[in-house]
Amino acid sequence: MRLLRIVPDNTKFDFMRFRRISFPLSALLSIVAILLYFYHGLNFGIDFKGGTLMEVRETAGPADLAKMRATLGGLGLGEVQLQQFGGPSEVLIRVAEQPGGDAAQQAAVTKVKAALGDQIQYRRVEVVGPRVSGELLSYGVIGLGLAIICILIYLWFRFEWQFALGAMIANVHDLVLTIGFMSLAQIDFDLTSIAALLTILGYSLNDTVVIYDRIREMLRRYKKMPMPDLLNASVNQTLSRSVITHVTVTLALLALLLFGGQAIHSFTATMMFGVALVGTYTSIFIAAPILIYLGVGTGRDALSAEAEPEIVNPNAIPARFAEDTPDGEVADKPAARPTKTSPTNKPKPKGRR
Repeated sequence: MRLLRIVPDNTKFDFMRFRRISFPLSALLSIVAILLYFYHGLNFGIDFKGGTLMEVRETAGPADLAKMRATLGGLGLGEVQLQQFGGPSEVLIRVAEQPGGDAAQQAAVTKVKAALGDQIQYRRVEVVGPRVSGELLSYGVIGLGLAIICILIYLWFRFEWQFALGAMIANVHDLVLTIGFMSLAQIDFDLTSIAALLTILGYSLNDTVVIYDRIREMLRRYKKMPMPDLLNASVNQTLSRSVITHVTVTLALLALLLFGGQAIHSFTATMMFGVALVGTYTSIFIAAPILIYLGVGTGRDALSAEAEPEIVNPNAIPARFAEDTPDGEVADKPAARPTKTSPTNKPKPKGRR
C-alpha cells in the first residue's frame, strides 16, 4: 500500500531567493495593519467596553433568535447581540453599556426581562462596568507582552541571540498582521480574541523552533556550506512536517468555524487567519531567511567561496562538504582508486637459459 505524501521526498525548492520579495511585502502589510489599528480601530466586545451579559433559556422549546432580536432591537438599548450556544433553547444576550452608571444598566436588564416574557429562564446576569472592562483589556495586553518576553528569554538560552531575535520578529509579525485582519474584518475583540492571539503565538513559535533546530544541526555538520544553501536544505527537510501540521490544524478550525456557532466565531476566524495563512508563510519566508541579515554564519560565505562552484540543488549536500562533519565523527570518504601496474614494470618471467 502506497502512503499518501502531501510533500514529495527530497524537495528541492529554493525558498531563499524569494527573501527580496517577502521582506518588503511583509513590511508593507505590517504598516497597513498598524494604520488600520489606529484609524479603523478594533471592534471591542462587551468584555472590553462594558455592558450587560445575560444567559437565558427558552422553556417552551427551541429559541427563535429572529423574534428575540426584533423584540430587543425595539427597546432602544443600542447594540444588542444574541448568540445561540449549547442546546437550541439556550441563548447568550449581550447589551451594550448604557449611559447613566449602574442604575441605567439595571434598568436595561429590567426592560429585557419584561420584553422577553415569562417563558424565559435567566441562568446568569452579569453587568460589566467600564472600570472592569478597562482592567481586562490592560491585563490582556500585559499578558501578551509577558508571553513575548518569556519566549525571547527561552530562545536566547536554547539558541544564539540571533535565533531568539529572528523568532521574535517572526512572532510579532504574525500578531501585527492578525490584529490588522481583525480591524479590517471588524471581528469582535474580546477575551477569546486574546486567547486566540496567544495560541497563534504558540503555534508560530513551535514551527519556527523546529526549523531553527534543523538549521542549528546543519550549521554544526556542514561548516563550509553557504548560508542560503544551508537554509534551503533545512526548510526543505522540515517542509513535510510543517505542511501536515498546518493542514491538520486548518481542517479542525474550519469545522469549528462552520459548525461551532457564533459563540466561538471570533476565536476560530482569528485562528484560521493567524495559524493557517500567516503562520505558515512567516515560518518559511521570514523566520528562516532573516538569519542571513542577522549575521548567522557570517564567516562561512567567505570560507566556502574559495574557488567553489555554485550549488544548483538547494537541498542536496554537495560532495565537497562530505568531509565537513562534527568533531568526533568519521566522514565518508571515497575509496581510493586501485593503482594499475605498468606493463614495463612487470617482472619478467624466468626463462630457460
